[in-house]
Amino acid sequence: MSANQAHSTLQFDTTAVRITLWEFPPGTQTGWHLHEHDYAVVPVTSGRLTVESDEASVDNELQAGVTYMRTRPVRHNVRNDGTDFISFVELEFKSPDHRPPADGEG
Repeated sequence: MSANQAHSTLQFDTTAVRITLWEFPPGTQTGWHLHEHDYAVVPVTSGRLTVESDEASVDNELQAGVTYMRTRPVRHNVRNDGTDFISFVELEFKSPDHRPPADGEG
């Protein structure tokens, strides 16, 4: 693992869901990757991460405990360009039958 690589810890992995804890010390990044499943992010800490996609580079403000979701496919790199440690839990929904309802559904 290179010095600038964010740290991921796989916490749970089934045919329905994969749950990963991501930890971003200052100056770290995920590296470019493709999400092949819908996913939710639950920030453990508040802070700002920069999300690079093929289209743009956007600062994303995370608030501890405030979940957001994305639908597949998503290709990006996530960077911590700041000075604070940032962490979140990522839940990847491998099966549409196990995906939580979108806002306003259910």
